Amino acid sequence: MAGKTFLSDVPFGNGKDISAEIARLRAHLTPEEGERFRQLGRLCAEAISEAAQMLQPGMSEYEIAALLGAAAQKRGVQPIVNLVATDERRYRHPLPTAKKLERYALLVLSGRWRGLVCSVSRMVHFGKIPADLQTRIRAAARVNAAFIAHSRPGKTLGELLAIGQTAYAEAGFPGEWQHHHQGGVTGYEPREYLATPGGADVLAARQALAWNPTVQGAKMEDTILLGEGENEILTSTPLWPVEWVEIPGLPPVPCALALQR
Repeated sequence: MAGKTFLSDVPFGNGKDISAEIARLRAHLTPEEGERFRQLGRLCAEAISEAAQMLQPGMSEYEIAALLGAAAQKRGVQPIVNLVATDERRYRHPLPTAKKLERYALLVLSGRWRGLVCSVSRMVHFGKIPADLQTRIRAAARVNAAFIAHSRPGKTLGELLAIGQTAYAEAGFPGEWQHHHQGGVTGYEPREYLATPGGADVLAARQALAWNPTVQGAKMEDTILLGEGENEILTSTPLWPVEWVEIPGLPPVPCALALQR
């Protein structure tokens, strides 16, 4: 390679790293990729639903992660992100531990199938949900709905992050957006690139996004596909109760709350 110029999609020797440019190219999906994403969304939704129904108090987070991973693998989906937190472990990106479930669990799955990656998070609670947790769940739902409703072709990721910041403040949790990334464009990685303050990336039809707003103890995450006329939520889970969040001037958005068992 002496004296040769080459490009690479990873940092490699003296090559020029163009991974960011490649990510933006592959994030513009073909119709066939869009259909694959729909299938993957259904598979991930089925996997997290199956795992949620098998949860029992006394299971360790390791056991719960094993259930979630197995539910994905049996559908041919590789669980490249498999996170679990229970009860007081209200972390936003929770690696599973030996902690045993008492009442509350957060499950997070990013599944890869035929190259594409779909992400979904869901909450499960045994018994009555405490008022403070309900407040946090509904606040996260309002932020999630704002992100999803405003994610339209022609918007920049920076504009959308600013909308999310406003939604956090209006929900009563103005600083929460700073504790975890809020998501961004997905495709062949869990996020091809993220929404950042002032981000200039412009959205286009047939791109997929996964937002993941959090209010400590509550997390919302679905994968959506942008259409010319409307957005599709690819990870709908009928098992969970849904709150339709009203967005002024835009269609209401269904957000999955905590499943009460």
